[in-house]
Amino acid sequence: MTQQVPSTEPELAGVRNFRDVGGLPTVDGRRVRQGVLFRSGHLAHATEQDTSFLSALGLHTVFDFRNAADKKLEGPDVELPGVRNVNLPLSDPADGAEFWKMVRDGDLAQLRSILADGKGADRMIASYRLIVTGRTAEHSRVLHALAEDSVPALMHCAAGKDRAGLSIAVTLLALGVEREAILADYLQSNAKHRRYKVHRSADTSDAYSPEVMELLSPLFDARAEYLAAALETVEDTWGGVETYLERGLGLAPQTRERLRERLLD
Repeated sequence: MTQQVPSTEPELAGVRNFRDVGGLPTVDGRRVRQGVLFRSGHLAHATEQDTSFLSALGLHTVFDFRNAADKKLEGPDVELPGVRNVNLPLSDPADGAEFWKMVRDGDLAQLRSILADGKGADRMIASYRLIVTGRTAEHSRVLHALAEDSVPALMHCAAGKDRAGLSIAVTLLALGVEREAILADYLQSNAKHRRYKVHRSADTSDAYSPEVMELLSPLFDARAEYLAAALETVEDTWGGVETYLERGLGLAPQTRERLRERLLD
């Protein structure tokens, strides 16, 4: 089993799921450099202390993968002086709008109809597959930016689990990080202090009942099967990671080597 570097990240008051991706091992014996690649949930609710901590990281770029609907719900990121903010939505605001309204406001019977019997997990798997095949331009832009000048960088979406999780995984694949380590980092989003706070309508009497939370859990879990589906899609579509990086994302060997020089010890 891969030995993981102990976590030393702070528990920020208004930012969920923050961590430094540094320390993860590559297949050729190197490690991701500490202090160059971070991930988190959105920064809209960062406190003054959180903002001071984030500002001290020396960030060059924040990649925000939220869409307009996310930002309307949560608000814009706090401003970090001197830091470039790049918004690259990895999901369309119209995609699943009725579905997510049901998640927030639906009663138990409605939630059973859309989530029970594996339908919630199936939806997440389909979403992961779609991001891999449909957002190659965005992932290409991220990797090229990191190779050129955009580190240290922070990647986030709303919860820092799915869209940011996939973008971090793609970056780690390009760096040659061990698959076990990529999965272990992804699954860290399940820790209680990292998890996205589920928002439900207070008008519903059983809004947070055990059965409701169980039905919702596939949407708010980081599950190995989701990441596995994304990697299977890479194999099915491009025949392997190397072809995916070169043809799918347009990552030339020299660009990939620059990326490794910037992000690996």
